[in-house]
Amino acid sequence: MALRWPEPIPTLQKEVQQYGWRRVIFMHLDELVTRVTAGIPLTEVRNIIRGEPPPRPNPRVKPHTEGFILHIKPSFYHEAVTRLYPTFRLGLLSFYLFLIETITGIFLMIFYTPSPLVAYENMLRILNNVPFGQLMRDVHRLGAEAMVVAVMLHMLRTFFTASYKRPRQFTWATGVILLVFTLFLSFSGYLLPWDQLSYWAVTIGTSMAEATPPPALGRIVNLILRGAPDIGAAGLLRFYLLHVIFLPLLLFFIFFVHYYKVVRHGLSLPPEVEAVGDDTARKVPPEKRVPYIPDIAIQEALWGIGLIAFLVIGAAFFYDAPLEQHADPLNTPLHTTAPWYFLWLQGLLKDPFLLALDRLGLPRPPSTIYNSKMIMGVILPGLILFFLLIMPYLDFNISRRYSHRRKALVAGLVGVSAWTLLTYMGTPAFAVTSSADVEVLQEFMPLNPDPLFGEGKVRTIPYEQLVPGTYDTRSLQPPADAPRLARVLEDLKRRVETDPHLPQGYAIVRISEVQAGLKRFEITLRWLKLDEHHQPVRDEQGNPVFQEAKRAIYLHRDSTHGGG
Repeated sequence: MALRWPEPIPTLQKEVQQYGWRRVIFMHLDELVTRVTAGIPLTEVRNIIRGEPPPRPNPRVKPHTEGFILHIKPSFYHEAVTRLYPTFRLGLLSFYLFLIETITGIFLMIFYTPSPLVAYENMLRILNNVPFGQLMRDVHRLGAEAMVVAVMLHMLRTFFTASYKRPRQFTWATGVILLVFTLFLSFSGYLLPWDQLSYWAVTIGTSMAEATPPPALGRIVNLILRGAPDIGAAGLLRFYLLHVIFLPLLLFFIFFVHYYKVVRHGLSLPPEVEAVGDDTARKVPPEKRVPYIPDIAIQEALWGIGLIAFLVIGAAFFYDAPLEQHADPLNTPLHTTAPWYFLWLQGLLKDPFLLALDRLGLPRPPSTIYNSKMIMGVILPGLILFFLLIMPYLDFNISRRYSHRRKALVAGLVGVSAWTLLTYMGTPAFAVTSSADVEVLQEFMPLNPDPLFGEGKVRTIPYEQLVPGTYDTRSLQPPADAPRLARVLEDLKRRVETDPHLPQGYAIVRISEVQAGLKRFEITLRWLKLDEHHQPVRDEQGNPVFQEAKRAIYLHRDSTHGGG
């Protein structure tokens, strides 16, 4: 038998000679589109754009059977879950936010070194010298906050629609784990700017781990997290590796386990659609099927575009990721708190039980029996987490109808209310006060941005309205051409004169121009000194003695403070 040489690969010139250049371009473009879409030819893409129904066999399902990206996605959905209710697209938004965080995080990693010697300078370089650096950081920070909110709301939605019930108990458990990892992923990135806000927020957060029983284990856990008794180079490197490698990989792995279970059991339908005790998410009648391509794919693409637009517009015009002064372990800012999503833990550490005993005038239990920090900081949060994990297995009510779950819904609302109350208790506004003069100065011009008062009222005054002079609140005559300055002086006068801890108090404000474009703003508080019987203290001449507190800041014309 004679050997035959294989047919030579046709060249572009021969194809053009045989079919013409228009058909050759179409053939190669069709091949490219088919490969990119994992099976959908160019003609079918045109039919999709025109809104025409798919042929038989349906090429639009090939990306689900032959493609890598859509292999895990179902090829169709029940029409009841394609509307905004009941999912509110919170799971999808959470995943999109994770992708956005990954992309912006990689961008920021290029210009960042996890060392206390250069980390803060790297942040300044990103904000001032790197093209789009500030926008990327703002989007990254805003996206991180939004991701925490989206995951928390997704979990609440799942509870209130009873989507955790059989057969989705394990799906719920993986969702709880995802929430925990999301919180710690955001928390691990908190330290990286190496400013006062991040340093002390993480210091407070890691100190909670020290309450882990027994005390020896708590000290070891705290030492592992910080890398030393206090946060330094080792702690920053640990948090950096947690933030960019360990936690993202864990989150990514648990997400795919979670999503596999979602697809395996199907998206739960609205409670009112199914009969009591039935789970028909995977039994979708043909007339109620909505294909993923193109209907759901277009919806998801639009949600992604809208989310990106929201983050970019928000970061560009309405949100600035804070960057305070360089981290200073020797200077603890007033009213320091943990990140907002851990404020409820800080509220627990203030111990509502002991506060209630104090309010009722009852004695506190001895510390040998009642270790408040251990119980409220470790044991109770651990029990809450354990209960959330096993909750679906303890719910024997087979109905998902709202009218059949009144007790569960009330319990959920009570839980949300308790979390809100504990979050408020974790803020500086609750059960944390300094002396009256310190609080007044902190309210009007804190040395560092304050969680309670922001940058203070003085920094909201436009530079042009900082009219040099001395202003005494006892005979206040603010300049007529400086309305914002006048308003701040009136607020200061009212605040000092109405504070019961500042008897006969008044303030003297001095504004002076130090050099061109730089002014000094000084507040001096004076109030009557009282003895232990709340009587005025007098000097040798019989004159009342006044106490005094003073603070000054410098404001530059080119600062970004309110209108400055």
